[in-house]
Order: sequence, then structure tokens, then C-alpha cells
Amino acid sequence: MALQVVLRVEEKGAYSGLELNRTLTEAGLSRADAGLATELVYGTIQRLRTIDYVLAARVKGWPAKLEPWVRCLLRLSYYQLRWLDRVPAHAVTDEAVRIAKRRGHAGIAGLVNGVLRGLLREGVAPPLPADLPAVERIALEHSYPSWLVARWIAAYGEAAAEAMCAAGNTPPHVSGRVNRTRASRKDLLARMAEAGVEARPSALTAEGIVASRVGSLASTPWFAEGLLSVQDESSMLVAAVCDPRPGMRVLDCCAAPGGKAAHLAERMDGRGEVVANDVHAHKEALIREQVERLGLSNVTTRVGDAETLAERLPAGAMDVVLLDAPCSGLGVIRRKPEIKWNKRSEDIASLASLQRRLLASAGDMVKPGGTLVYSTCTIAPEENEETVRAFLRDRPDFALDPAWPEETLAPLRTAGALPAPFKGMVQLLPQHFGSDGFFIARLRRK
Repeated sequence: MALQVVLRVEEKGAYSGLELNRTLTEAGLSRADAGLATELVYGTIQRLRTIDYVLAARVKGWPAKLEPWVRCLLRLSYYQLRWLDRVPAHAVTDEAVRIAKRRGHAGIAGLVNGVLRGLLREGVAPPLPADLPAVERIALEHSYPSWLVARWIAAYGEAAAEAMCAAGNTPPHVSGRVNRTRASRKDLLARMAEAGVEARPSALTAEGIVASRVGSLASTPWFAEGLLSVQDESSMLVAAVCDPRPGMRVLDCCAAPGGKAAHLAERMDGRGEVVANDVHAHKEALIREQVERLGLSNVTTRVGDAETLAERLPAGAMDVVLLDAPCSGLGVIRRKPEIKWNKRSEDIASLASLQRRLLASAGDMVKPGGTLVYSTCTIAPEENEETVRAFLRDRPDFALDPAWPEETLAPLRTAGALPAPFKGMVQLLPQHFGSDGFFIARLRRK
């Protein structure tokens, strides 16, 4: 199963999470086997550069001269030998040889056998050269493209960049947001404890919970009852920064699949209106599904390009406008490891241009005295701080707003994630809370 998924990611550009879910659903594996397949898929994609660096010294013509499925089989097997320890090395090798015989022929099986047994003899974790520059050392040790490591070192320094890379290779938390219109966090945690689920309050948000040994929260009865939503902790912070009040009119410009729009509506206690817009018509149904499952009556959906939304909605009519902008996604690498290998440096400049146009449109819909929140799940300054500063240069009627609710500032301050002086925007890094990398800025229209 793991080989099948990794091969489709490599050959067809499939998304690892979607492909894995589909494959495992069809396969009906036991929970333990599904867990192993999941670890093999994500781990192999995460560690791809390090894996290829080691295998290139042992396989002639690596990787171009091998069939794609053989490359993927060797990568999966080496990942398991080096980074996992519950399956004995001989079993890993034997399984790889069996797969090679079944999909290929004796010659390929002999190659696979020779490479893996050679690694076991010589050591599966050969040391890196001692004189590598910082960029290459971090890129090879943590398995990232050099251009990305160089950018992060330039923006955040060597130590922070290495911590970001290490954090991106760790498993993501299983986290959820309690629907405050139907349950309290305390009561839901008590129900989870009674069911034998290990869960704790999030340190970052008032509605957040972090669970372990539960599998998918989306398959629990609490999800089906509309008591919680699956959401990363950093993402939950956005609605709290928006700080919508009951009776307000709120706009989420790029709302699909609806998590933040629903969170805004929950915080408004069902009063007022949240307009949830998305450019894709087929995604409007996802937003409606969320809203119906959670029992929220104060969300309306619409379809349209956020760049021209100001032409179709009344100017200056919204108390709060949220632009959770399309971005490079560099903050969610631990959830979508193929992002490391799919993105290019030039993608960031293109996205930053789009984000600036979207932010200009979003600003037109904020009423005087109202709030504009801009967020992304990336760590690129061009998409974040620089986009906000460009907007402020063009729009003197807006200013950064540092008067965030204390519930959002306290955990950031404790984790050392709050810049000093705090002017109204923050960059969360993956190592701060073990959550996604996320950027949030709040602005006030004068």
C-alpha cells in the first residue's frame, strides 16, 4: 500500500494525504498496518533528499536510470531501516525482495537485496562530510531543498531555520476545536476521558484540544454530533484575533472548506452574519456541510473571485473581514511533506502578487473603524509581512492593530513567539507549539 501511494505521488503529482486516505479506505487494513503504511508514506516523502543522497552512493545511475517503482521501493525500505525500529531489518529486506520479485524479475530483486544488505553491513546512517556549509548540512541532515533552507536562514537565522526543518519532520498533533455553541471544552474533555481517549486543552487557543491515540477525530461520535471540528491549533487562533461579536457582519473571503468561517460563527453565538465566500463552486458544498453539522444558523455562502468581491458586495459594510489567503503552504510541511519538493522560489513571488491584489479588495469592504485580518499558513516574509506593509503604503486609511484579545497574546508571549515591540502581526513557527507555521496580521480601518 505504501509503495502504491508513494509511486502515485511521484508519477502523478497526487496529494499524499488524499491518496493515502483513499488507498487505506479501499484496502481495509488493520489499524496497526494502516499506521505503518502511513508512517512509511509520510516519512519517505519527508526524508527524500537524505534518502537519495545515501542511495546515490550505492546505486549506479541513481535515481534516473531506475524504474520509478524500483526507486520508490528502495526509498521506502531504506526509510524503514534507518528511521523505524519495530520491524526487524531482515523482515524489511525480505519484504522488499518479495515485492521486487512480484512486480519485476529476479534481477531487480537481486539489486534490491544487494543494496539493502550492503547498507546494513556498512551502516544505515553514514556521517555527512564535516566541512559542509550550513545550508547544505541542514538540507541533507533534515532533508529539505537548499533554496528553502537558505531563505529561512536569511530570514530567521541558522538556529531557528534548523529548528523549523526539524519540526517539519515530526508527526502533526491531532487537534480539534470545540463548538462552543454546543459544548464546553471541559465537558468534552471529560467525555473523551470516559471513552478512554487521551486529550488535553490546547495551550494556544481557548477552544482547542489536542488528542493522542485516537486515530482520526473526524471518525468520532463527537464530530458526528457537531461538538467539534478538526483544525490545527495555529489556524484556530485566526478567529480569536478577528474577535467577532454577536450581531456583527463578518466576511471570510476565501472560506473553503469552512473551518474558519464556522469558528467565527461559533464565537458570535449564532447572532449576526458570517458571509463565507470561495472562488470554487464545488467547494461551497463543503462549507455548507460544515455549517449544517455544527448547527450554525448565521452563515451564508456565496461563490466568487475574492479579487472582485468588492464589486459585488457593499463597500465599507463589514465589521470584520478575514482574508485567509492562498499561499505557498510552507508552514504545513509536516502535514503535506511533498510541498518541500513541489514548490519553487519563483512560486512565492507569484503568490505574493496575488495576495496583494486580494488584500486590496478585502480592505474596500471593511467599514470605518472595522477590522481586517490577513492570515496565511506559510513562513515566507514576501507573502506575509511584506504583503501587509505594501498594503499599508497604498492604504493610509488602515493601520496595524496591536490591541489583540489577551487570550491570544498570553500563549504567544509565554512561547517567545510575540515580537517586541508587538505592532499587530505575528509569525508562528512550527517549533513554537508543535502546530502549523502561521502568519496573522490585524489591521484597523481608521
